Amino acid sequence: MKAIVVTDQAAGTAGMKLVERPEPQPAINDVVVQVHASGFVPTEMEWPSTWADRRDHDRTPSIPGHELAGVVTVLGYGTTGLSVGQRVFGLADWHRDGTLAEYVAMEARNLAPLPGDVDFTVGASLPISGLTAWQGLFQHGRLQAGQSVLAHGAAGAVGSMVTQLAREAGAYVIGTGRAADRQKALDFGANEFVDLENDALEDIGGVDLVFDVIGGDIQKRSAALIRAGGTLVTVVGPAEARPADGLAVDFVVESDRAQLSEIVQRVRDGRLRTNIGNVSALDDAVATFNATERRTGKTIIRVRP
Repeated sequence: MKAIVVTDQAAGTAGMKLVERPEPQPAINDVVVQVHASGFVPTEMEWPSTWADRRDHDRTPSIPGHELAGVVTVLGYGTTGLSVGQRVFGLADWHRDGTLAEYVAMEARNLAPLPGDVDFTVGASLPISGLTAWQGLFQHGRLQAGQSVLAHGAAGAVGSMVTQLAREAGAYVIGTGRAADRQKALDFGANEFVDLENDALEDIGGVDLVFDVIGGDIQKRSAALIRAGGTLVTVVGPAEARPADGLAVDFVVESDRAQLSEIVQRVRDGRLRTNIGNVSALDDAVATFNATERRTGKTIIRVRP
């Protein structure tokens, strides 16, 4: 099968190569999925799991990419809940070969059925962004109707999901980003927008929940805005700053079949729009990942036409 592999951490996406690899074999409780579309997060090149297994042994050449939509082709021993020929989407294990390939072997529990009226490209754009937003807002942030949310990177793949899900839950959403992101953030439902380069973040006053995808100084300034009992949720590692009278939670997104089903249902009925910045074929993926122009949406690789 065709697959993209990486061997050199220092090279980042520039070190990617399109090669031929053996098709994967399913372990117990696995399925093999014929990948139709795959999502890719550039920060994967910095994750330890891209380069080493759970025992910290080198696992290169490794196949990156962890979001996918495709069709089940093989069931591993003991696998239940899915069937051969079924359309699925989901989130592959961080420490195993990923989805920038024609086939991937992964645990069946990390996949959910993909309805026939949802395109594979859309399905592949949902797992990391949708689950990150869902888990950050509702599991870790315990968002309630009537609360206010400061959503950093509101025009990005995760931030646009945070904005939409928070608005649907009855929250008031303040989006942030660069000046050029203002209209896109508002189009995704932000009630107002803060240009982090030119506006004063502190002018927004207090908020109940900060959803941080930036870290650093912005995170520290945001923590100071959180009201008593509020929460800072971050996905960029352990929080460097904590609210004076609240919680700081950092988390790594996990696959969850029930949550994936909730997310895709919202896409089907028009309550949730995905944020796709670029679509490329697998043969062109390396060039796409190394392009210099800035994009705010998710990059999706169509593995099968």
